[in-house]
Amino acid sequence: MRTFGKWLGRTLLALLILAAALWVWKREEITRVLAVNALFAADKIVHNFSHMDSMFLSTPVEKGDGPVSELVIGQSLTLPATYETWVKARSVTGIVVLKDGLLRHEAYYLGTGPDDLRISWSVAKSFLAALMGVMIENGTIASLEDPVTQYAPELRGSAYDGATIEDVLQMESGVAFNEDYLDFWSDINKMGRVLALGQSMDSFATNLSQRAAKPGSAWQYVSIDTHVLSMVIRGATGRPIAPLLSEHIIAPMGFEHTPYYVTDGHETAFVLGGLNISTRDYARFGQMIAQNGLWNGTQVVPAAWIAESTRPSAKTVKGNTQYGYQWWMPADAGQGEFFARGVYGQYIYINQPLGVVIALNSADKKFREAGVSLTNTAMFRAIAEAAQ
Repeated sequence: MRTFGKWLGRTLLALLILAAALWVWKREEITRVLAVNALFAADKIVHNFSHMDSMFLSTPVEKGDGPVSELVIGQSLTLPATYETWVKARSVTGIVVLKDGLLRHEAYYLGTGPDDLRISWSVAKSFLAALMGVMIENGTIASLEDPVTQYAPELRGSAYDGATIEDVLQMESGVAFNEDYLDFWSDINKMGRVLALGQSMDSFATNLSQRAAKPGSAWQYVSIDTHVLSMVIRGATGRPIAPLLSEHIIAPMGFEHTPYYVTDGHETAFVLGGLNISTRDYARFGQMIAQNGLWNGTQVVPAAWIAESTRPSAKTVKGNTQYGYQWWMPADAGQGEFFARGVYGQYIYINQPLGVVIALNSADKKFREAGVSLTNTAMFRAIAEAAQ
């Protein structure tokens, strides 16, 4: 018994030493994994969504040296009667409403403010779509009909082999991918751990081998598709996404704050959800899109590209929310009504006929509950009508 006790004591000591050595060796990676596990905790989510760079690797998206494009204050907005109830129910942290480019309403909640750089989640996809439009316009990428492997040859032999750029833009790549955030072993959560551990997002994409459908034959929302679009752009230009987005989109617009991307361990931007921007600057981007790509006399994004991106072209189920090139449209949308959307209640809602842009940041843990998306759309429409 005494011998066993000595053996057990030595074993425990060895395990403690091994754990300590592992902590020293992999402290940053372990810290990021722990951060991922606590990212959406009820008592931390609001703070975390404004401080992603304290938990993950990141890179700036330089805003340039030009003057800030000031938001001119317009007439105060009379908000819908249910607005305050909606704000509390949806855990809204920041909202900016523009009407014809004038600032009609701005408010911050839950301890946040105008200087907070809030995580975009999938709103980032619409920023990358704008950059893709510039790449097509300037001839860096020849055609949307080109296979993604033409610009990202490392995807040959993967589930993306045979998909065109347009297939991927419309979320019709056909790649089998589980997007269930509540399933620990889903592909989207595996991808999150790849990011936290500082591993390669490119490798994660190239290692996907299973298909759910033939490319271009069916719509399925697959977030990793957006990363593949970044592989195409990087392959075509030989440059990272952050400086490209800065040069072609952010710097020409006169943002107030310098955005940043969360990155993997290879300094590759997490383009499908890792862009962090202030609520005002989200609104500025939305206003540029609402103006068909024109900003202060400069055509930032081609007007024809915006028109094509924001029409319902993907093979979504009739009666459901519609999709274009990394932009969403309500099921009953009229022409010129569309939005960027991210999990936990991030939106840039645009109604071109009414001249309204709404940028919304939230920490809504109930965002997937039935009816929430429709409630949000209804509130955006009510605010847009009230702004007239």
